[in-house]
Amino acid sequence: MDPLAPNAAVGLALAPVTLAGALLLRQAWRKVSPQRPWLIVGGWGLLALALALGVVLLGAARGPAIVLALASTMALALVAAGVEWRDAKRKASRELALEPSERRRVVWRGWLRGFLAGPLAGIAALGCGLAVAICAPGQVQSRMVIGGLLVPFLWAGGMAWTLSDDRILRAFAVLSGVAVVTLGAAFLKGAI
Repeated sequence: MDPLAPNAAVGLALAPVTLAGALLLRQAWRKVSPQRPWLIVGGWGLLALALALGVVLLGAARGPAIVLALASTMALALVAAGVEWRDAKRKASRELALEPSERRRVVWRGWLRGFLAGPLAGIAALGCGLAVAICAPGQVQSRMVIGGLLVPFLWAGGMAWTLSDDRILRAFAVLSGVAVVTLGAAFLKGAI
């Protein structure tokens, strides 16, 4: 007999419990009703029961892993059962792209927007990264890694926001303010 057969049998026995928990949670998600809190408590309760039974029947190491894999597979199957196929050629009104800005096209505005999105957003992102690396609590290595990982994401966010915002002065004020405050905090903390 296969040594994994008892684990599979217990997993199959716990499958209806996890499926029932996922069904209750899905029902609570789909409809707002007075029973919604009870459906949520019942769904999570059944999942916790399956987890506890898995620990008792399969052990503390294998039980949670098997039950969590089983519960996520059941929830995925439940979500996949509700997939709705749509015609790709027909576009819904909410899928239309936003209209471009109604302002006149002026060359200097494009250059200014490019400067704000590129170097100034980069300086503000570097300031935030330096402020985290220098001023945040924790180990030096952790602060440096977190600060370094923040910079590209903040820079990309600053670029996207600057290029999508119609008000150039607002973008300039926010990016300049963030750069001054964060670089100032980093330099003052480093000097003290």
